[in-house]
Amino acid sequence: MRRVDTESRRVTTSRPGSVVRRLAVPGGVLAAVAGAFAYVAAVDPNEPGHYPACPLFQYTGVYCPGCGGLRSAHAFVHGDFAAALQANALAVVAYFGFAVLWTVWMVRSVRGRPMSFELRPVHQWGIGAVLLVFTVVRNLPFGGWLHP
Repeated sequence: MRRVDTESRRVTTSRPGSVVRRLAVPGGVLAAVAGAFAYVAAVDPNEPGHYPACPLFQYTGVYCPGCGGLRSAHAFVHGDFAAALQANALAVVAYFGFAVLWTVWMVRSVRGRPMSFELRPVHQWGIGAVLLVFTVVRNLPFGGWLHP
């Protein structure tokens, strides 16, 4: 790959090893996520005894934002998107969000541009507010369609 150094106006070539090195971390993250999804696809969370129960739901009867996440991942991997949305709609949104962010990360890595992902306090508060609203709505009587 050839590049022009803007300061000296020289054409430089990047070594193939540097591209592989830049793709190692995004590739490793993808491998870890794919491995986790493969495990959840192979070991059905709908059968009791394979995964621990949610302690918040077990002791209080309140659904947390993560309740149904494993069932959602299992249905998502098997292509049953309606069941995945029914188990945990927020998790399905997170799967697609991860896919978009990972794709941007990979493209930037191929181009040699660093990926900077900074969550400012306003973003952190926004994510917290979405999680809180999702949790409250899914535990109210009219939010029964969000129960796992």
